[in-house]
Amino acid sequence: MARIFVIANQKGGVGKTSVAVNLAASLAHYGRRALLIDLDPQGNATTGSGVDKSACDKTVYGVLLGEHSLRDAVRHCEGGYDIVPSNRELAGAEVELIAMERREYRLREALDGATGGYDFVVIDCPPALNMLTVNGFTAADAVIIPMQCEYYALEGLSDLVGTLRKVKQNLNPRIEIEALVRTMYDPRSTLTVQVSEELKRHYGEKVFDTVIPRNIRIAEAPSFGKPVLLHDPLSKGALAHLQFARELLARNGFEVAEAA
Repeated sequence: MARIFVIANQKGGVGKTSVAVNLAASLAHYGRRALLIDLDPQGNATTGSGVDKSACDKTVYGVLLGEHSLRDAVRHCEGGYDIVPSNRELAGAEVELIAMERREYRLREALDGATGGYDFVVIDCPPALNMLTVNGFTAADAVIIPMQCEYYALEGLSDLVGTLRKVKQNLNPRIEIEALVRTMYDPRSTLTVQVSEELKRHYGEKVFDTVIPRNIRIAEAPSFGKPVLLHDPLSKGALAHLQFARELLARNGFEVAEAA
């Protein structure tokens, strides 16, 4: 059975989609079968995976509304993983879901029986605590929270943890925080180091050892429609994402061998 991770942070600009895309690519690099689900109407994970979102007639929108199955919407990516794409059409789902029965469970029910061919599913959520994000939380086994080490990030994190607590109580008792991953990390900044230490004090082992540095190659890669692993495999950004995937696999009891 696939282990399902949701990548979430209601604050924008923290590298959430970059973590989602590069985690899927890194898991594929290590020989794991990965499915990426783009649950953000902006469709950045879709374009960052080399898929033309405007040309997709079957997307996660149709999956949530029951117009077609999840398997029918899957596209294969150059990075070796699969994706269920998204586009602006998904923005309307927020309103349409309100009138539906079991609206919080639409993604979970779509995933049931559709993930047998995968080791991992990675869900990229929008930067908001809305019905789409709640669907991601309800479908997932665990949450990966990318965050910058800055003061406001700590405030936002407490809000997110509060939401997760409610989801666990009312919708998905199995959900837990898998990882806090520090992104755009600059060790030369005193504030970055202070906030990083504060995170470790509060969340302990949930804070992964791997940090994702500020790196121009990570920023460039989406414009080429590629994960950084394909754009520049020897860059600091690519190596950091591979290390993060290695740490995640090890913590989940998988043997990690470097791909040939």
